[in-house]
Amino acid sequence: MDLSIAALLAQDGITNGAIYALLALALVMVFAVTRVILVPSGELLTIGALTLAAFDQGHVPGTVRLVAGAAVLAGVIEAVRRARRGEWRRALAGAALWAGIPLALAALAAWMGPRKLPLAAEVAMALALTGALGPLTWKIVFEPIADASVLVLLIVAVAVHFVLTGLALYFFGAEGSRTPPFSSASFDIGALRVSVQSLLVLATSALAIAALALFFGRTLYGKALHATSVNRLGARLCGISPDFAGALSFALAAVLCAFCGVLIGPITTLYYDSGFIISLKGFVGAIIGGLASYPLAAAGSLFVGLIEAFSSFWASAYKEVIVFTLIIPVLLWRSLVTHHHEEDE
Repeated sequence: MDLSIAALLAQDGITNGAIYALLALALVMVFAVTRVILVPSGELLTIGALTLAAFDQGHVPGTVRLVAGAAVLAGVIEAVRRARRGEWRRALAGAALWAGIPLALAALAAWMGPRKLPLAAEVAMALALTGALGPLTWKIVFEPIADASVLVLLIVAVAVHFVLTGLALYFFGAEGSRTPPFSSASFDIGALRVSVQSLLVLATSALAIAALALFFGRTLYGKALHATSVNRLGARLCGISPDFAGALSFALAAVLCAFCGVLIGPITTLYYDSGFIISLKGFVGAIIGGLASYPLAAAGSLFVGLIEAFSSFWASAYKEVIVFTLIIPVLLWRSLVTHHHEEDE
């Protein structure tokens, strides 16, 4: 291996690591707030990319029907829950909120589909449409069992992963899709050819991470999520709704996952089941951060990307094994230095 090959591998590793970092941040955020390990993050990534690909081809994406069906179900669940408490007026308002907004979003996406709007508008709609699946998933699946054990939540999350994989196959088909690149330009730095697309991935990932930092540090909703992640019972006593915190964390995580799909879509062809392996690599980065530290999760994800890139050169047949084996020493080390404390609920 000479210096030019090492630089090329490092470029690929950092680019992939930026994608894994966003997925890791989504996983850490959802787990910290709700104790749910977001196993279907890869499916949200795939759905976001395939939604953008459908818009680019002038089709109405299958996400429209998926969001519409989930919105109707979430509205019915909210109305029944409120009605059982005797809150008839709030039942109608809750049903209108959970069903009306996603249905309006789905209707707008259906109108946009065949009209070939500018790429920026298609990206925004793909992010919004896929992002709506986050709080809908929370409302339908996880909110009723929010107080269950972490193991139960994990099993349910795995079930949601399989359900979304099947729905992605049904709505998008088995054919792979690739989204248009934001830029096909490239330039040379010495012997290294740098693509503008890779730089855009790094820049937008850095901006997304900075926006998350500002959101958690400077906004009221961000501080509410942070308080819930630190102490759920204390946040509840301070008037922060755990249901709202869960829905908001799922919404942000779904948008982040869809954003990863938009970034990775021009680089590789994505199929309905492509997201799972990608999300697992983000999960390895999140585990390096202990599913608690955002900076460590981001740094661990960059490390995973670099290990994957260099492994593909030295032992391409075993690169996945090498990446996933990283989780073993990390878990062993954390089991030795971390003391478990039960949280009083």
